[in-house]
Amino acid sequence: MHILIILNDPPYGTERSYNGLRLAKALASTETHISVFLLADAVNCAKAGQKVPLGFYNLELMLKLVMRSGEVLLCGTCMDARGISDDEVIDGVKRSTMQELAIKTMLADKLLVF
Repeated sequence: MHILIILNDPPYGTERSYNGLRLAKALASTETHISVFLLADAVNCAKAGQKVPLGFYNLELMLKLVMRSGEVLLCGTCMDARGISDDEVIDGVKRSTMQELAIKTMLADKLLVF
């Protein structure tokens, strides 16, 4: 089974991206292929070198766990609009396009949007 999860919200300030990644992590421990597509302010979830207060969740670490058995794609247009370069994101995430998101959507067995 292939599940596509689309995140739209920033990494911190709301918990939508956090909850979407919590679900992605749980699904990644099954025999399911997970694709996470970061749109809009969610592209900031993939910034490398996140420093958060002690005891606070870290979305960079959560994405790395998801990538062990899945993939993380970033909207290139959203990255550009926010001034995020390829050098600033976690190793292993991939700059992507709406065309690739369209294909992933058509191929997915399930689509979840946060």
